[in-house]
Amino acid sequence: MQKLLSVDPAKVGRPQGHALPDAVPEELCDGTPPALRQALEQLLGPERVLHRLVDLVRYASDASPYRLIPQVVVVPHDSDDVAKILRFCAQSGRHATFRSAGTSLNGQAQSDGLLIDVRKYFSGIKHIGAGGVSLKAGAGTILSQANAHLAPHGRKIGPDPASSGACTLGGVIANNSGGMRCTLSQNAYRTVNALTFVLPSGTKIDTSDPDAERYFQTNEPELAQGLMTLRAEILADDELVEKIRRKYSIRNTHGYRLDAFLDGHTPLEIFRRLMVGSEGTLGFISDATFDTVALPAVTSVAWIAVPSINDAIALVPGLVALGADAVELMIAPALRAAAAAFPGTPEYWKTLDIEAAALLVELGASDEQSLTEKQARVMHLTDRVTLLGDLTFTSRAEAIELAWHVREGLLGLIGKLRMQGSLLITEDVCFPPALLADAVHDLQDLLRKHGFMPGVAGHAAHGNLHFSLVVRLDQDSDKARYSRFMEELVVLVVDKYNGSLKAEHGTGLNMAPFIEHEWGERATSVMWRVKQLADPRGVLAPNVMLTRDKEIHLKNLKTQPPIDEVSDASQCIECGFCEPVCPSRNVSMTPRQRIVVRREMARQPENSPVLRRLQEQYQYDAIQTCAGDGTCSLPCPIEINTGELMREFRRRAQTETSESIALSVAKNWATVERVSSVALGGAKYLGNTLGWASVKALTDTARKFVSSDILPTVPGPMPKPAATRMPETFREGADAVYFTACVNRIFGRDPDSPGDAISIQEALVRVSDRGGKKLWIPPDVKGFCCATPFSSKGYADAYRFMATSIAGALLRWTDEGRLPVVIDAASCTHGLANDLSEHLQPELSERYSRLKIVDSVTWCASLLPELQVRTPINRLVVHPTCAMMHLKLSGQLKQVAQHIAEEVVIPIGATCCGTAGDRGLLHPELVVSATREEQAYVNATTADAYVSANRTCEMGLRHVTGRPYESFVFSLEQCTR
Repeated sequence: MQKLLSVDPAKVGRPQGHALPDAVPEELCDGTPPALRQALEQLLGPERVLHRLVDLVRYASDASPYRLIPQVVVVPHDSDDVAKILRFCAQSGRHATFRSAGTSLNGQAQSDGLLIDVRKYFSGIKHIGAGGVSLKAGAGTILSQANAHLAPHGRKIGPDPASSGACTLGGVIANNSGGMRCTLSQNAYRTVNALTFVLPSGTKIDTSDPDAERYFQTNEPELAQGLMTLRAEILADDELVEKIRRKYSIRNTHGYRLDAFLDGHTPLEIFRRLMVGSEGTLGFISDATFDTVALPAVTSVAWIAVPSINDAIALVPGLVALGADAVELMIAPALRAAAAAFPGTPEYWKTLDIEAAALLVELGASDEQSLTEKQARVMHLTDRVTLLGDLTFTSRAEAIELAWHVREGLLGLIGKLRMQGSLLITEDVCFPPALLADAVHDLQDLLRKHGFMPGVAGHAAHGNLHFSLVVRLDQDSDKARYSRFMEELVVLVVDKYNGSLKAEHGTGLNMAPFIEHEWGERATSVMWRVKQLADPRGVLAPNVMLTRDKEIHLKNLKTQPPIDEVSDASQCIECGFCEPVCPSRNVSMTPRQRIVVRREMARQPENSPVLRRLQEQYQYDAIQTCAGDGTCSLPCPIEINTGELMREFRRRAQTETSESIALSVAKNWATVERVSSVALGGAKYLGNTLGWASVKALTDTARKFVSSDILPTVPGPMPKPAATRMPETFREGADAVYFTACVNRIFGRDPDSPGDAISIQEALVRVSDRGGKKLWIPPDVKGFCCATPFSSKGYADAYRFMATSIAGALLRWTDEGRLPVVIDAASCTHGLANDLSEHLQPELSERYSRLKIVDSVTWCASLLPELQVRTPINRLVVHPTCAMMHLKLSGQLKQVAQHIAEEVVIPIGATCCGTAGDRGLLHPELVVSATREEQAYVNATTADAYVSANRTCEMGLRHVTGRPYESFVFSLEQCTR
């Protein structure tokens, strides 16, 4: 039965363009084959099996250039589930591949069989050793979150790849990832001291268990004995031993870690080491214990720009000897592009000669004096070269962040500027550092020869270079060009320089055909024997790492057809950096997946059954459960706001009738406020009388017949209605106009607050008075709105009407911008400051640009010097909202919190709460998804107050945590009475 007021799924349309040969075939329209689905649901339970067409498509792509459509996606809840799945595959002759963050670049996480999502239920910190010297965590734990737990101890995980904000610890281990600062002694191979893993047979081993070695040899005798036999053979071959040691004297993630046989002395110790860098081909890592490394107490960075690449590389050995933590190479074309793209970069970059290069150098030390001494030694080192700009070290957090943003933003720059429909392939090679200068020139010549951009960058201290290839793989000529380039690259790296074809990105499908060229027949045969011993039935990740197919790297390369021209969505490189911050990541789709599925629609011919089915399933999974907050644009290297694309689809779904109703609502907003307050009071009465669970049941019953994207539910206790009277304020002598947001004019204090609790308007006026600033609330403030609710729902006419209305009112109240306007809800501040002007008529837009719009966070932070804290809070938990992140207010809210509290806690993993105005009432499961990590953190601690800066966000957090979240203004007012 179709619900009332449901939208037509077909209105999402199909992107322009022709159908493509790699479109999902029609036989997959119904998703997973029924027999396979039933078998897995019986084995694991229905909730662990993702079988719809849209599930298969959204998981088909990752950050690599490859695309395989899985037959089914399974989401195990624990290692016992994994063991069941692997035994099922062995018994049924199927194969499986593990997928965690999907940030790997070489096809390690692709499968046309079973794809096993091991991120969702394998995250979390299990133990931190005394002083943070070790950390045990689930393999699905995001690296940056693990480091956040270690930071108070002055420690971190050794590997630091550019994907730290998205990649997981399991992926870091499986790829033996490196990074900017990660030395050979700090990589996963050297710092992982224990693993819990599941073998393809289903055997589970915890290597930290004192009895683990005996258990391993008893339960896997052929594997254990086979490993010792291989070890003996290797040790008897002096030439092979020398080769292994030499290959690992530089970064190398090509093939299995054969030095495990040299460094390990028992079967289990050898196998534990082999698991590092094995890319999910030998078993599943469920958790790991790392030895951590020290964080420098103080850090500084500087750019050293010189006339040539040779000049830059000549400095590298000296910088490494002086203890530089990172030495990154960039060449002039990239620096010039960065100067145009990133405000705050050195002005001289814009005119650098094409032959110039620069090193980004980071120094760390235990104290300021030691850091200053290091800086002086670097200055002295550079005396012998010509510098193209001032050499200035800075320790300012903003400058350090910008420097690394420039270095890590290269991929985004190329991705954004590449031709639509082209694919971005990132390669990763390593040369002996002493030969790096010649190798860079040879690599650039090879790129030019094959018509690729000769841009290289990388970790100069390690001889590790990255470069990107832009190709059209829907064109046979480009695929052939790519193939020829790869063949010659192998010869250059291996035969001429004795380097590594993969330094830190792993082998995957991309380099599997070239293992033997780099390692030789003898070493490669050892790797095949390791695979046969651990996975005799070939269950795990066929063709990853080892392959008999010498052209596997040229197969299943994905097309990337252009899609809708909204927020550069067509330029998405599918890196997955957006996923950890997406509110819907634990309930439906992520931004990457929304784009991936939209691209599949573009591959399909018009009116195909697959297209129609995807359009139907896209409605809830992509459009309805998108919070539209745009937080995804913050970690995205291209700054794509997928929320804008979803709002565009909502706009397309509107009818003439729905637009007319929305416009009428906008024109009668004061009435809407009054009706909402009455309804809120009625809900509170019913909640107190019948219980909130009964009220929720009533609304959920109604939502069975009416679209859940229109009719809200009541997920928990609702706030009291807001006070109907505003505090008395005066325009004369006012320092600012106070526009109190409509959410604060409708929703009042927490339901458990005292009866005499003051309103937010009263609280902010009092705080301002104490700080020596007068606020004036216009008497006609009711009936005006920031217009964001209409924008987020796609009501274009209503949005334009309200935008014009509020712009005119703000100009009138502020005397054409003479006074600043203070707003008490961060999302409203964001909407008025960043979005509104482009929707106004030109003349009004020009006048509107004169306004100074100030969020209450900024306003209160400016008052702190005049506010004396009389009753400080002991422990204060802060939720930084998505709008605050966009407005860069999180630091100011922390500053306010530290002014009034002895201890301030910002939960690790906190990001957008998913409330998104009323979306948390329409889809409360979105808030549960968005706050899963934050909720676990909050519920594991206690505090005296919980604050944020947006009323609906506070309501959503109240519903999922049970804690009384309210505006920080209340705490500030109470502490300064």
